[in-house]
Amino acid sequence: MRQHAARFVRDVTARNQLPLDYSVASLRVVDFIVDGLRRSGRDHAAVGRVLFGLGVYAGEVLVRRAGAAWVEFDPGQRELFGQPVGVRMPDGRVWNPLGKVVKRFEAGERESLRTFYLQLHGRARAGLPDPAGKSGWAAADRDRGAETDGL
Repeated sequence: MRQHAARFVRDVTARNQLPLDYSVASLRVVDFIVDGLRRSGRDHAAVGRVLFGLGVYAGEVLVRRAGAAWVEFDPGQRELFGQPVGVRMPDGRVWNPLGKVVKRFEAGERESLRTFYLQLHGRARAGLPDPAGKSGWAAADRDRGAETDGL
């Protein structure tokens, strides 16, 4: 995924001079790009590759800035999240930045990638039992309405 993110950044910045530098602040740029795609009136299918690239970029920001690691989703997670990969945070929970970009495209400003990062980074796991162990699966499912619904 890291190579995909690097290739995406190289291609996008070469054409558009966008400041995609893997900083937390650059997630505002991702929000801005997604908003532009949304305003263009194109449907998800027409911009799917760009949304995927932006999601990979957002995930790579979590990897580089918040200590996350890329993970392939198992079949149940793929069904829940609608994506093949996500990130595991240092606290063990699994998140779906690719889906978060799709949510921004579908729902607009209330689904900010920068806010997503700020909510996840350093967030302690709730004291609720996690029957899936350290996978974060139960925490992700429990928080589905707040952070993972459609992510």
